Amino acid sequence: MNYLVALAFLAIIASLASALFFMLKDGTGGKAKTSNMARALAFRVGFSILLFVCILIAWKMGYIQPTGIPAGK
Repeated sequence: MNYLVALAFLAIIASLASALFFMLKDGTGGKAKTSNMARALAFRVGFSILLFVCILIAWKMGYIQPTGIPAGK
């Protein structure tokens, strides 16, 4: 589970970095703007939702246990 979370965070950071790159480079030098930045940000949202759903599924199946304040108090 730790590897899955770490991999998801790396994918989120990589997609943010690629969005930054496209934001800075698209449309410069007389080239037309592309939708690469929007696509990279959409992937970031998708990776974030996938990570959240995977954590919920792992909690429901008992792979991870919550810590902290007990539920119902």
